Parts: sequence; C-alpha cells; structure tokens
Amino acid sequence: MRLDYALYVLAVIFFFITIVSALMVMETERDLWVVSTVILGLFSLGLGYYVRPKTKTVAAQPAVTMPPPQHPVTGDVHEREAYRAENPEIAAQTPILPQSSTSIPAPVIAPMPVLTPTPSETVAVPKLELTEVKGIGEKRAEQLKAIGISNVDELAKASAEDIAKKLKISPKIVDKWIAGSKEFAK
Repeated sequence: MRLDYALYVLAVIFFFITIVSALMVMETERDLWVVSTVILGLFSLGLGYYVRPKTKTVAAQPAVTMPPPQHPVTGDVHEREAYRAENPEIAAQTPILPQSSTSIPAPVIAPMPVLTPTPSETVAVPKLELTEVKGIGEKRAEQLKAIGISNVDELAKASAEDIAKKLKISPKIVDKWIAGSKEFAK
C-alpha cells in the first residue's frame, strides 16, 4: 500500500474519532478531543498529500519530418525496393529511414570521437627517489642503485630476501623498506 493512501486512511480515522468524541464524550473533555483529533486528521491529510507520487507532464513535441525522397517512386514498399534495386547509385545516396509509429522523435546518438593525446600533452610521472622511503639514506640509496634498484616503484616490486642477501642486512629491515615503498606506490 502506498504511503499517501495510508495517511489518507489515518486522516479518515481521526475524523471519525472526532465525530464519535463530539457525540459521546463528556462536556469537559469534548473540546480537547475534538480539537486534537481534527488537528491530527488535518496533519495526516496534508502529509499524505505531500508524499504522494508526483506525475510528470510531457510537453507535446513537434513531429520530425523527413525530407521527401529524391527518387520518383513514392508508392508502396515494393515499388521503392524495385527502384533501389534498379538504381543502386541513387539508393546509396538517399537511404530510406524507417518511419516511427509514435510522434516522439528518437534520440540521435552520435559516435564519441576518440581523442589521443599528443606527445606534448602526455605528462610523465616523476619517479620517486629511494631516499624518500623511511629508513633509506643516501648511502643505502647508492647501494640499492648498485644492485639495480633505482626508484621506489622498483623497490616495491623487489624481493626482500634477494635485497637482504645482496646488501648483507636483515630481511626485516628490507621488509620495512618495501612496505614504505608500497605506500608511495598507491
């Protein structure tokens, strides 16, 4: 059940309680019951009207007219097909588009052009230096470059055991370097 219908039903119930309380409740409490149920009924009615589904109106759009065909045959479909078969050069110039039964025009979808960047537009991402990783100083950076690791991306892809063996240091330290370089690679 839609919410607006439920609120309308609630408003009717409140108005019914208003009528019953006006007839049955004692004099001193009647005014309070009548006023409160009328207010609750009006509130429910207004809230139901507020949450009702909105309808969209569609403005009448003019029909799209096609230019007249450039061939002399304008009769039925069989005559047009025969004309196209006899005159392929004219038929290729003037394609006959299917006619729509609706007055609403179909959207025209054009192909999206593909833009390729020119070499001057491409921006090279600078490679981060090894010294930017925590724990690597100038001396260690030179040692890493000597074994073939020249930037942070290469360090992130390297094996900790291999680097530790080549530099003769603990693999735990190299693991920290690699973890730090992966943070930069993100």
